[in-house]
Amino acid sequence: MRIGELSERTGTPRRLLRYYEEQGLIVAGRSPNGYREYEEYNVDRVLQIRGLLDAGLPTRIIKQILPCLDKPRVIYFTDATPEMIATLEHERDRMTERIRCLTRNRNAIVEYLDAVRRN
Repeated sequence: MRIGELSERTGTPRRLLRYYEEQGLIVAGRSPNGYREYEEYNVDRVLQIRGLLDAGLPTRIIKQILPCLDKPRVIYFTDATPEMIATLEHERDRMTERIRCLTRNRNAIVEYLDAVRRN
């Protein structure tokens, strides 16, 4: 698929897709006329990248952990520095706290909707 379709299917601006490619997060082939061509798996990959960015991970860390998200899982330990491990532990803890907060907020909305619907 071309960049426009990938952009549309993922809700990601073309410029951002080009940035992901520059950062080595996604790979595009080239057609004879020079257009970028993406494989189907890039749809999920871009959504994973966006989710990780939204969670606060920097692209340099995302690039290192992306192989761990593939199936079958391929994990490279050779570049897991103490800094990277500490960053991932911090981000994991931050995500866990965000999940708790989102769960509380979701539950509050559910309770509110239930109360409104009963009246």
